[in-house]
Amino acid sequence: MTWTDMAPLLRQGTLETLQMTLWSTLFTALGGILIGVLLVLTDRGGLLAARPVNAVLGLIVNVGRSIPFVILMMGIIPFTRFVVGTSIGTTAAVVPLVVAAIPFYARLVETSLREVDPGVISAARAMGASRREITWKVLLREARPGLIAGLTITVIALIGYSAIAGAIGGGGLGDLAIRYGYQRFEVTMMLVIIALLVVLVAIIQLIGDFFVRRLSHK
Repeated sequence: MTWTDMAPLLRQGTLETLQMTLWSTLFTALGGILIGVLLVLTDRGGLLAARPVNAVLGLIVNVGRSIPFVILMMGIIPFTRFVVGTSIGTTAAVVPLVVAAIPFYARLVETSLREVDPGVISAARAMGASRREITWKVLLREARPGLIAGLTITVIALIGYSAIAGAIGGGGLGDLAIRYGYQRFEVTMMLVIIALLVVLVAIIQLIGDFFVRRLSHK
């Protein structure tokens, strides 16, 4: 296979991988931050202490993190069809990607929030700040470097998940790797796909590190 033959396939596969990753990252960030914040707020001594709620959320997160992505993707096919109307394609792949990544990121969010200096929170409470203000202006603000670092790790994991999703009907670089690199023994195609994935991961890591350093100095 010549470069002329590979270029359109690689371009389309890269765009599909980016599409899966970007949409998954958006929904994962929203869901992960929400659940992570609730895990901290509802814990013992939290601003909204509610142990039963915390236990249920913790169980959901632990179960979600323990299921291998391939099994999860197959297991929620009916749910994926219900949400987007199909179980094949890049749009459908976003659903299991988000379901798999939210518990992962939620734990990272929880860890980052717990690292916020309790003295800062106590000072805000002493000044009469409301729970909402403490959550938004203290917890989330102080934890921004950790949240960005955790999101960077999550996005990199999503790229790996997207390759798996592509290999079983989601399109993208994973689909190309299976159809051409594995089934047709196109070694060049496989090497180029690996190189593209490495470059994507490196770029995301550089961007994440940049924002972490920038926020850490503020």
